[in-house]
Amino acid sequence: MSASGVAPRAILDLRIRVWGMGADNKPFNQNATAQNVSSTGACIFGLEHEVKVGDILGVQYEAKKARYKVIWVVEAGGLKKYQVGVQLVHDQECPWTAQLPPEMRSNLPARLPDNRRRFQRHKISFPVELRDERVNTPMRVNATDISGNGCYIETVMPFPVSTLLRVDFWIDQERVSGTATVRTRDPGVGMGIEFTGIKDESKQALQAHLDKLDPGIAAQKLKPQE
Repeated sequence: MSASGVAPRAILDLRIRVWGMGADNKPFNQNATAQNVSSTGACIFGLEHEVKVGDILGVQYEAKKARYKVIWVVEAGGLKKYQVGVQLVHDQECPWTAQLPPEMRSNLPARLPDNRRRFQRHKISFPVELRDERVNTPMRVNATDISGNGCYIETVMPFPVSTLLRVDFWIDQERVSGTATVRTRDPGVGMGIEFTGIKDESKQALQAHLDKLDPGIAAQKLKPQE
């Protein structure tokens, strides 16, 4: 952070993909440009869809995805269309860290563990089956940002907050079934769910399974001690 409390900015021109729910309540998914970026935010140029302050957008740069909150919106007109200022959602990782100047990367704050979470989240794709028992139609999806306690599901039409879902997944050869509750809802982007009706031993088994699947965690465990 600078003395003013604002994260330093770098003048870059990054081609990104942006998706979410427009102000017209229709989902969109398009390419855009991120400029004037920092480790926690950016100015996005070229949005063809108007969005509202407070909305959550999905942003992908190369292979990395993150969720951002809309802070301000300007109708720029011409080729720039809508210009949007966004801020990284808490617990998300900046997708363009490697593109920041060395002096900005060296000053990045250390990621502190979130003590509210019982388990570490993993940014890996993990297949899950969800079922809203009111309609009894299964939804087979790949969860992201997953831990033994819950996950984030990317979906254009997320369920309302507090919806109770049936959840099924596999740990090696064992099928685990239980219930989950929708805790957060980002229209056009996805939803966060908590595994509220799964036994603690199954949650711990899932966490251990995820630790083995995550190449980043596996590499840390294999790294020789200094």
